Amino acid sequence: MLALAATALAPAAFAANPMVGGAAMYPTKTIVDNAVNSKDHTTLVAAVTAAGLVDTLKGPGPFTVFAPTNAAFAKLPAGTVDTLVKPENKATLTSILTYHVVSGAMTSKDIMAAIKAGGGKATLTTVQGEPLTASMMGKTLMLTDAKGGMSHVTIKDVMQSNGVIHVVDTVLMP
Repeated sequence: MLALAATALAPAAFAANPMVGGAAMYPTKTIVDNAVNSKDHTTLVAAVTAAGLVDTLKGPGPFTVFAPTNAAFAKLPAGTVDTLVKPENKATLTSILTYHVVSGAMTSKDIMAAIKAGGGKATLTTVQGEPLTASMMGKTLMLTDAKGGMSHVTIKDVMQSNGVIHVVDTVLMP
């Protein structure tokens, strides 16, 4: 399990209270406490709530969360989100959401160092258990899921009290 001490993260290297979804993200708040204020992450918050993951993501972590926007969820086939949030689909929803989480606080610099060390690709083990592949496309951090789908990191290094969020533009599938 990869874990980085919070003191190893140089706060000066990150923007103070970056804006995500029109709301300031505070490094003193948890992943969930910040996400609920982002107008771009209402679908993610609803899904995390339906999956029963709120307490986990409010916990001490640390976690690295690749947080899909509402627009990312909207790319899924019509009706997918409505189906996933039904109680009978909780296991599938949980699997998809935990596929967006890696143990430890990995900044973009950490991920890029792993990509360089891996000769252009880094394999991240998700909390869900399946690998997620990180690579660079020019200056953009890319994630490739188990099904070959790709997502771009659109906002990186949003520091939280219990980890770090990287905003992504596509829902990743295990």
